[in-house]
Amino acid sequence: MIILGVDPGLQVTGYGVIEVTGSSASGKEIELLEAGVIRTQAKAGIAARLECLYRDLTAVVEEFKPSVMTIEKLYAHYKHPATAILMAHSRGTVCLLSGVKKIPLFSMASTHVKKAVTGRGHADKEQVARMVLHYLHLKPLSAPLDATDALAVALAYAFNSKVASGEFAT
Repeated sequence: MIILGVDPGLQVTGYGVIEVTGSSASGKEIELLEAGVIRTQAKAGIAARLECLYRDLTAVVEEFKPSVMTIEKLYAHYKHPATAILMAHSRGTVCLLSGVKKIPLFSMASTHVKKAVTGRGHADKEQVARMVLHYLHLKPLSAPLDATDALAVALAYAFNSKVASGEFAT
């Protein structure tokens, strides 16, 4: 199963593609296929930025043909409502891509992602990044935090018990 995790943002969107193969005696085999970030230019305007995000994520989807896309549920802090609105635009673009390409989209709370990856639901970004790098056998600081956040969402989905049984939880 190929899983595309996305950490949406208007300025920087992280993505990570992993492949989960059959269980071995030691558990699931998880391989990193690709991870990176998509950057947009603020001066381009919202429509052009979302089009860039859609186009670049579409290229990732067409290359890797994921079975499922994963994303964190939207969280808005009352002190930063504008940030939540901007993130919602990017998140909506990811949801649109999922619908257009007919790829199931699974959304989970950030605390669930952190707990699945680190064992602690309120871990900080750096701890999540360290664990992602550990699971995927990568060198420290070999991926930007936006990409490791996206990989964390994909890994959390892979660790989900419904995936182990072959049943999608979308």
